[in-house]
Amino acid sequence: MGIDTVLAIFFSFIIGAVFGGMAMFILKGTAFNRQSGAAQKKADTIISEAQSEARALVKEAREVLENERVVLEREIQERRNELQRRETTLAQKETTLEHKLNDLAQKEKTLSAKEKEMEQLRASLEDIKSRQAGELERVARMTTEEARNIILERLEGELAQEKVERLHRWEAELRAEANRKAQEIIVQAIQRSASEVATETTVSVVPLPNDEMKGRLIGREGRNIRAIEQATGVDLIIDDTPEAVTLSSFDPIRREIARQAITKLVLDGRIHPARIEEVVAKAKNEVEEEIEKAGEEAAFEAGVRGLHPELIKILGRLKYRTSYGQNVLAHSIEVALLASKMAAELKLNVNLAKRAGLLHDIGKAVDREVEGTHAAIGAEIVRQREKSPEVVKGIAEHHLDTENISIWGFLISAADAISSSRPGARREDIENYVKRLRDLEEIADSFAGVAKSYAIQAGREIRIMVRPTEVDDLKAVQMARDIAQKIEETLQYPGQIKVTVLREIRAVDYAK
Repeated sequence: MGIDTVLAIFFSFIIGAVFGGMAMFILKGTAFNRQSGAAQKKADTIISEAQSEARALVKEAREVLENERVVLEREIQERRNELQRRETTLAQKETTLEHKLNDLAQKEKTLSAKEKEMEQLRASLEDIKSRQAGELERVARMTTEEARNIILERLEGELAQEKVERLHRWEAELRAEANRKAQEIIVQAIQRSASEVATETTVSVVPLPNDEMKGRLIGREGRNIRAIEQATGVDLIIDDTPEAVTLSSFDPIRREIARQAITKLVLDGRIHPARIEEVVAKAKNEVEEEIEKAGEEAAFEAGVRGLHPELIKILGRLKYRTSYGQNVLAHSIEVALLASKMAAELKLNVNLAKRAGLLHDIGKAVDREVEGTHAAIGAEIVRQREKSPEVVKGIAEHHLDTENISIWGFLISAADAISSSRPGARREDIENYVKRLRDLEEIADSFAGVAKSYAIQAGREIRIMVRPTEVDDLKAVQMARDIAQKIEETLQYPGQIKVTVLREIRAVDYAK
């Protein structure tokens, strides 16, 4: 119970006493004459009960006040104890801080003394150094400048060797990182683009129902075969091959026209000069339609839209053109798809990459009619009909034979190399193959210190043995780089060629 409760009890006691007195007075006034004795007794009883209740309330109030006093004294004591503890802690911290300040002052004095001692030692060392330099100059008969030059020359030699070693290490790290990134991009492009291997030759074979048809194709005194060759511009070879004739021409379109014309003549059976001219003219129209259709299909398959109609016709001519046995139109579609995948990885314009990849070899369709490289011819053809300079750059630079090659040239060159170097995509005749291997070995043998070189892995790697007395380790590294650079400048080859320089030291002795 609180103080408020005690006050309430006290006031209740007073009010009860007042009301008791009033009741007694009223009772006395109203019943004075009738029952004065009984009223007096009742009033005394009420007063007695009120006094008893008041005493009980006072006692209870005193107990409550005593309890509250004890609680307050306990709280005051606890707070005094807490303040005492805090004062003790602060006194201890103050003492600790004073000790630390004394220690710092002592250390500062010690450091000042040591600094003075170091200054004295430094002055002493400078004096000794100057006296040693003078003594060295006197003994070696060499000035300080001359000695400095000798030391600098020696240091430059050491730094040059260290520079070569560091450059070699950094180059290896950069090459490894660049190869890893390039492999990731190329692998993703290859995985997302798969195409069949198309191999063709410069000859076509037309089957015949029987060998008697050969005589009819030759005609009386050879007039039919002369008419066919004159109308088509193709050599017709009729030999001992059973039930077949061979068409030979470096112009694939002429060869296709001749093949279709002879097939129609054989099926029709009427073979004479007038009929030959009529059938050849009809075959020529059909081939032109096939060319235009092939160009449209190639553009659709590569996802290239809005090509100029003349470009589509020229592009379709590549259906009948081969390069090392690889169909050029199929190769162009594949390059377009590969270039688009790599462009997407490199955050370049995918549509421009497709366009440049599809048209990169368009110059091969007319390179027998126009002088120049097929890259330059194709770039000029596309420049007249295409608004995008990026596409023209990709076509003109895809063999990396121009100055200031743009990223489009590198992109189309990489896609072209991937498509060309797939196993089975192209084939090479034995003479060119042997010549390329011989050229590789001749380039390696032209360097001083080379003992022997071997072209292996079908010309994709060359291993070079050097004389260890003439070529040290650092020079071997430099030689590998120089040989690779000369191969890049001199030869033309698909893919890449690995250059390995081997240096070996053998110590031989005989026990007798």
